[in-house]
Amino acid sequence: MSDIKRKITLSAFLMSFATFISRISGYIKDMVLASFFGASMVADTFFVAFRIPNLLRELFAEGSMSSAFIPVLTEHRTLKGEEEAKRIVRIVFTFIIIVVGTISLCGIVFAPLIVKLIAPGFIPLPEKFNLTVMLTRIMFPFLLFISLASLVMGALNVKKVFFIPAVAPVMLNLSIIFCLLIFGRKISPPIVSVAIGVTIGGLFQFLFQVPSFFKHGYDLRPDLGFKHEALKKISLLLVPATMAMAVSQINIFVSTILASFLKEGSITYLYYSMRLIQFPVGIFGVAMGMAVLPFFSEHASRGEYELLKKDFSFAIRLLFYITIPAMVGLIALRIEIIEVLFERGRFSHNDTLQTAYALFFYSLGIWSIVGVRIVTAFFYSTQDTKTPVKIAATGMVINILASIVLMRFLEHGGLALANSIASWTNLALLYYFLRKRFGSPGTSAIVLSMARTFLASFLMAFFVRFIYFSIFQLSSSKILSLSVAIVTGPLFYITITYILKSEEFLFLKDMLKKRRGR
Repeated sequence: MSDIKRKITLSAFLMSFATFISRISGYIKDMVLASFFGASMVADTFFVAFRIPNLLRELFAEGSMSSAFIPVLTEHRTLKGEEEAKRIVRIVFTFIIIVVGTISLCGIVFAPLIVKLIAPGFIPLPEKFNLTVMLTRIMFPFLLFISLASLVMGALNVKKVFFIPAVAPVMLNLSIIFCLLIFGRKISPPIVSVAIGVTIGGLFQFLFQVPSFFKHGYDLRPDLGFKHEALKKISLLLVPATMAMAVSQINIFVSTILASFLKEGSITYLYYSMRLIQFPVGIFGVAMGMAVLPFFSEHASRGEYELLKKDFSFAIRLLFYITIPAMVGLIALRIEIIEVLFERGRFSHNDTLQTAYALFFYSLGIWSIVGVRIVTAFFYSTQDTKTPVKIAATGMVINILASIVLMRFLEHGGLALANSIASWTNLALLYYFLRKRFGSPGTSAIVLSMARTFLASFLMAFFVRFIYFSIFQLSSSKILSLSVAIVTGPLFYITITYILKSEEFLFLKDMLKKRRGR
C-alpha cells in the first residue's frame, strides 16, 4: 500500500467527514425553510435569488478559484519555497478585494436586469419579481465574503489542511437558521431574514478559517504586485476554469428558467431534489476532488505522469465504490427520505411526491457527476483548464436540447433527467480525452470495479426496501424504519463486496488494520 494512497484516503475521509457535518447542518436549514415556506411563491423567489450569488460563487470562488489557484500555488511552493507561496496568497487576496468587490456592487445595482434574465416567467408577476430583486440585492455581498473564504480554503488545502475549510460552510447554515428563527417574525416578509442570514453566513465562513490560516504562516496584508507571474498564470487558468463552471451552472439555470414556466412549486421541487443529490456529491465527489488536487498537482509539477495516472485510477475506483451505493440507496428510499426531512408545516405529501419524482431523475447522474470531479482534477493538476470547458460546453448544449424536449413529457422530472444525461456525456468525453492525451489510466480495472460495485449496490437496494417496510410494519415509525435501513444498508453492501473480493474493500480493510496496529 503506497504512502500516497493512504494520504489521499485519509485526506478524503477528513474532507468527507467535515462535509458530512456541513451537509447535515444544511439539511436542518432546509427542513426549517420547508416548514416555514413550503413550496410557495415566496420560496420560489428566494431560491431564484440565491442562485444568482451561488452561481457567481461557483464561477469566482469555490470552483474556479480552487482549479486555478491550487495547482499554481502548489507549483511555486514546490519549486520556489514557502515565502514565495505566502506572497502569492497576499497578492490574490488584494486582487479579490478589488475585483470581486466591484462585481458585488454591480450586482446590487443591476439586480432587476439579472432577475429578468434568469427568471423571465416572473416578469408578469410584479410582487414575485420585486421580491426576487430585493432578495438578490441583499445577498450579493455574500459573493465577496465567500470568495475570500475560498482563497483561505485553497491556501490551507495546499498545506494538506482539509478539515477546517470543509466544515466552514456550517457557519453559513447556522447563520441562516439563526436569522430566520430570531428575525423571521419581526421582518416582513420573513424570507428577507433568510437573505440576511446568507450574507452574514458568508462572512462567518471566511472568519472561521482565519485562525488556522494565520497558524500556518499566512497573512492578509495587502500586496499590489499584480504583475507577478503567478497571478498572470492564475488569471490565464481562471478564464477557462470559470467558463467550465459557468457551463455547469448554466445547466442549473436552464432548469430554473424553464421551470418558471411550469406549475407553481416546480422550482422548489427541483431545488430540494438537487439539495438531496448534493449530499453524496458533496460528501464524496467534491471532498475527493478537493483532496486529490494537491497530490495530483505535486505529481504534475514534478512530471510524474505515470504516478499521476495510478493515483487517479485508485481515486476514481475508491470514489465509485463509496458513491454508487449511496446513489442507489437514495433512489430506493427517496420518498421515505423526503417524508422524514421535509414533510411538515406547509410542505405537503404531494410536495414530497413531486420532489421525489425529480430526485429519481437527478440521482441517475450522481455517479457521473462525482466522476467528473476527479477527471477534471486530473486536467487541472496539469494546468489544463481548456479541455474541461470545451467538453462542458458540449454537455450544456445537450442539457438545453434534452430539457426542452423532455419537459414536454416529464415536466420538472424531464429537466432533472436532462441534467443527468449531460453529466453522463461530460464524463465520457473527459475520460476519452484523458486516455488520448496521457494513455490509459487502467480502464479495465476501473470497469471491473464498477461492475462489482453496481451489482452489490443493486442487491443492497432490495435489502433496504425490505428492512424499511419490515420495521415500519412493527413500529409504524418512519424515522425509526428509515434509520435502521440507512444503518444496515451499508453493512449489507460491505458484506457483498467482501464476498465479491472488491479491491477497494480489501484496501480499506488493510488500511484500517495497519492504523489499529500502530
